[in-house]
Amino acid sequence: MKTPLGDTDNKDKKESRRVAAVLVSLLIVLAVGVLLLLPSLSDIVATQLTPGVGLRTAAIIAFFVSVVLMIVFTLSSGDGLIGEVQFVIPGFLLFFVILWLMIAWIF
Repeated sequence: MKTPLGDTDNKDKKESRRVAAVLVSLLIVLAVGVLLLLPSLSDIVATQLTPGVGLRTAAIIAFFVSVVLMIVFTLSSGDGLIGEVQFVIPGFLLFFVILWLMIAWIF
């Protein structure tokens, strides 16, 4: 006879396996997409990343990188997008400013 605790452990294992399978398949799809886009990416790099990326372009790039990072961080924290809002807003601003100035300085 199984205990209720054993059933919970089995459900957690199944859920963990599903999440791992989804993440692995997502990474595979992303890798295949990057491989298929390599010719296009080389054209984009050649035309868009010419020397002299200004503050305006760096701000746009930094904004989208910061948004993606904050979404990844909040989803992986376990509380979802709402539970960590007091840490996400200052973190977003800090990421944005640092990335903005570093992209403008380096490129």
